Amino acid sequence: MQLSQFLDFEAIRVDLAAGNKRQLLNQLAQIAAARLSQDPLLIADAIADRERLGSTGFGGGVAIPHGKLDKLDRVYALVARLAAPIDYKAIDGAPVDLVFLLLSPPDAGAEHLKALAAVSRLVRHAGIVEKLRGARSRDAMAAVLIGAEERDAA
Repeated sequence: MQLSQFLDFEAIRVDLAAGNKRQLLNQLAQIAAARLSQDPLLIADAIADRERLGSTGFGGGVAIPHGKLDKLDRVYALVARLAAPIDYKAIDGAPVDLVFLLLSPPDAGAEHLKALAAVSRLVRHAGIVEKLRGARSRDAMAAVLIGAEERDAA
């Protein structure tokens, strides 16, 4: 599965201000809800349910909060870079400043895992993560993501 199949490039956020993990997840839920015409509380609850199982802090300053959402008809993702890193209780203990939110329909087990794998592959490349951190606009972040996808497809 390719990132461009599920990432909402119009929803990319640069310098998102969040003081803590709860504020961040609520803001991401608000952004996704507006883009998907969904209830932000349902999105926030889905993400929180998954976080209770364990932190989705991937390591290296990256988090991939995700959840299943009724009434969603496709896998959906957005990416945000934070204005300042926050404590996310990540696996490596490092603060998080780059977040990929992933939402899926309840019956999209395989597609959900493929989307998680696509994001995981991307953020394993330190060079790509650094380019995302250095991008100054939504368009610049989108260009990094598209470039990474094209490199992987080659």
